[in-house]
Amino acid sequence: MVSRTNKFRGRSRYHGRGKKAGRGAGKRGGRGRAGIGKHKVMFRNKYLPGHWGMHGFNRHPSLRKVNVSINVSELSGLTDGDEVNLTEMGYDKLLGKGPISKPMKIIVEEASPKAIAKVEAAGGTVSANSEDGEDWGEWEEE
Repeated sequence: MVSRTNKFRGRSRYHGRGKKAGRGAGKRGGRGRAGIGKHKVMFRNKYLPGHWGMHGFNRHPSLRKVNVSINVSELSGLTDGDEVNLTEMGYDKLLGKGPISKPMKIIVEEASPKAIAKVEAAGGTVSANSEDGEDWGEWEEE
């Protein structure tokens, strides 16, 4: 409160603000970060660098690859037999979290090296298209 407003305390109805000034966020310039575009420039520059503008990038949806994965520990609950085709069930990748109790023959598009090691240690096999990660191929020269 500035010293001038002390003169109005108890002597006037509006305390030096006028009839409608000071309602809501009033003369504070907004609540919180409101009004930061114009008059709180130093605060924005100091505490919110990079507040405006675009940041980062998004890949085109056709280039994004999202795997539907399943862990080794969940395989025993899927089937009673010893052969599982995860590709037909809608899974893309086999991951190596958890234990595997019985030997199984698993067919899947991709499998992590840890998952392959666990399945083979239990006496099973994994047939995957790309076992060692992504296949980048070769660059074409023009």
